[in-house]
Amino acid sequence: MPRSISRREALKAGAIIVGGAAAASPLIVQGIQALAASAATGPLPWPAANTILATTLLPQFPNKNFVVTDAAYDATGNGSTDNTAAFQKAIAACNAAGGGHVVVPAGTYVTGAIYLKSNVDLHLDAGATLMFSGDASKYPLVLTRYEGLECMNHSPMIYAHGESNIALTGSGILDASGTATWNKGSNRAGILDPLVASGVPPQQRNVAGKLRSTFVEPYSCSKVLIHGVTLRHSQFWQLHPTLCTHVTVDAVTTSISIANTDGCDPESCDHVVIKNSTLKAGDDNIAIKSGRDGDGRRINVPTQNVVIWNNIFEGTWGAITLGSELTGGIQNIYAYSNQVVGTGTSYALFVKSNTKRGGYVKNINIDTFHGVNFHRGVFFITMTYFNQTGNFPPDFSGPFNLTNYIADTAPIALDVHGLPNDLVGPFNLSNSTFTHIANPVNSISDVTKVNFTNVTINGKAL
Repeated sequence: MPRSISRREALKAGAIIVGGAAAASPLIVQGIQALAASAATGPLPWPAANTILATTLLPQFPNKNFVVTDAAYDATGNGSTDNTAAFQKAIAACNAAGGGHVVVPAGTYVTGAIYLKSNVDLHLDAGATLMFSGDASKYPLVLTRYEGLECMNHSPMIYAHGESNIALTGSGILDASGTATWNKGSNRAGILDPLVASGVPPQQRNVAGKLRSTFVEPYSCSKVLIHGVTLRHSQFWQLHPTLCTHVTVDAVTTSISIANTDGCDPESCDHVVIKNSTLKAGDDNIAIKSGRDGDGRRINVPTQNVVIWNNIFEGTWGAITLGSELTGGIQNIYAYSNQVVGTGTSYALFVKSNTKRGGYVKNINIDTFHGVNFHRGVFFITMTYFNQTGNFPPDFSGPFNLTNYIADTAPIALDVHGLPNDLVGPFNLSNSTFTHIANPVNSISDVTKVNFTNVTINGKAL
């Protein structure tokens, strides 16, 4: 029998403990009572960030296991049997019994969409792979958001709506390569935008088969944990918590896939912790969002109180991106001890909106960011994204407090621009070193104030 793990050990290791030690699943660790009630306080340099860590609640589960291969559910991990019904039976039984852990032993399980219910932890043992089906009929219509607009679409591979106390944990793999046969479409402007503009309510905006579905999307949920799993071959955004509270993403690995496969995109969420993860993507690594244009103003919920701590990034666009769908606003963002590796990203920090989208960006704090190979620049802030215009000037009043950057190899360090009547800032940069910058002259305009303290570019002090 595996031993119990103390609360002190769990916090030291950053571990998430899942309870129960059924013989059918020996990797489940006893001691759910030892699980910390929050996302663990940390040594971050801002009291407000430590408060977010201390008050972001983790789900708690009874010490009961529901093993999907048991006769009552009859899942088969042979790589060919359809297990959609078996997974839902196990989840329903777990939920009806008051909650616990739905355990997936080692094997390859073909399945359609999985709907998580309250008080259920879907736990993938080492060696377990969920192969999501190429049968579109296995993904029912659900309410979701596509690039900031509400609509009805095929279900994400893992989905929940209005649930509480849910988790996706373990060391297994989720593989969406099979969904490429049906999970297609990116013409939002031609398909969804006209429905929104003509006043069609969200429940009637059916885009199934025309626009892609995300990979993992809890919607209007509370106390959500995603821990330890690996996502690969995504066809769209990989982790997309939407309108959720108390979300923790810990020790998760996402993958570089096709274009527009962001790693983790919290949208209109409050109290979010993203830590200890390797977030690779075919687009932004982390993109914080809050709705688009008129539909975003209708919902009008910001993303706020976010901690991004000890992550690794590699991909196509922004390591940490704010927007572009930020109509509901973004505030109180704290990022500490993150890095860009390998082939790099386009930007370390990418903030983007326009006067059609509007929104606000306030109280942005980043400390200790190291990286290499920034394809376009280290910092890029723009209010003219995609050259769209309207009557909703964004508020990028910040402040942007950035310190302890070490960035090597980029065309430019700072590319920061507001509008003549809509200024960015203040922009405060300190204790930072930029090397191998092709153009050492920063491009800055329409900023209230720029403060440099102990900053060098190619060895020259600013």
